[in-house]
Parts: sequence; structure tokens; C-alpha cells
Amino acid sequence: MTQPPGYGPQTGPVHPLRPPAPEPGRPWTTPMPPPAPLSPAGAPLAAFADRLLAHLIDTLLVGAVGLVLATPFLVLVVRRLSVADPYEQTGAGAAFADFALPVLLFQAGFFVAMALLYYLYLVEYMHRRGQTLGKRAMGIRVVPVDPGRTLTRGMAAKRYAVTYFGGVFIPMFTVLDGLWPLWDKPYQQSLHDKTAGTVVVKVSP
Repeated sequence: MTQPPGYGPQTGPVHPLRPPAPEPGRPWTTPMPPPAPLSPAGAPLAAFADRLLAHLIDTLLVGAVGLVLATPFLVLVVRRLSVADPYEQTGAGAAFADFALPVLLFQAGFFVAMALLYYLYLVEYMHRRGQTLGKRAMGIRVVPVDPGRTLTRGMAAKRYAVTYFGGVFIPMFTVLDGLWPLWDKPYQQSLHDKTAGTVVVKVSP
């Protein structure tokens, strides 16, 4: 005798959102969620949201310091431009010296200053502590992929070089690098992590 459609062998109707009943003599078990991804050392990997928020915090901190340092020079450039008479008939060389040259010098100086500032923060500071302030706030840390090694200045410098100069000279590189952990396996590394041989893990509060 056949069972009507929608009925299990021993329990009646089968709920469409509930797994079928176990066989007689077997206990009912709830499916377990997949285990959290781990680093080679066994530490849980940092979540993408934590990494993103840490990056935003660090960017805001360094940007604020850079803006404070750049303000006096920006004021000098503005004053230099304001004293020039726009109605005065000057040659091309004088116009370049009065307007374009100060702006170009300020941009070049600001680029060098920000590169140095980011180096001190992302290399020297993180090399000593393993964390930036943003990473510390989010409870994450940069460690080598190899569990037998410690974070070196060279590793931190490689991360910095790929992140900063790649973002400056390669269009959309910062976005691609930041999103890479979403599909990277098995350690959810960014491109700068792969270059430096590092991974970002969650640390105990």
C-alpha cells in the first residue's frame, strides 16, 4: 500500500521547512553551522566588517593628522595666490610662477608628507604593536601566515607599499584590494596580505 504524497513513512505530513524525521532508533540531531575559518596557527580570522571599520578608523586618524600638518602650508599657498593681481598683464612664465607652481609644490609636498605619515603609522607603529589603533579598536591583529614567525618590519613595509602606492597609481586598486578577502580562500587575505605573507586574525579582548 503506497503512502499519499507529502507523508513520511512513520510521522504523517512532512513539513516543507523541517528535515524528515530520523529513522527509528536514531536521535533527532540539529544540523551544526560550519566551523569558523581559522589561521594556520588556529586563531579565528577577522571578519570583513571588522577589517573595514578598522581601515576607516585608521584612514580618518591619519587624514586628520595630515590635514593639521598641511594647514599652515595651504594657508601660505592661498596667501601667495591672493596677492597676485588677476588683471595684471604678465607673461606665461610669470603666470606659472604665480599660480601653477605653488599649487604643484603643495601637492607634491603633501603627497610626500602623507606617504611618510602612513609609513610611520602602518609600518613602524604596527611592527612594534602588531595593531594599528583602528585594528585595536576592532580587536584584530596582523600576524604572519607562518605560525613560527613573528611580524617583521619587512612584512609591514610590503603591506604598506602595496596598499598606499597601489592605491595612488592603479585605478580602483584600493577597492579591489579591500574586497579581496570576501572571496579569498582559505585565509581571507587581501592582496597586500598575500604580498607580505600575513593574515588578519581576531584577538581576545
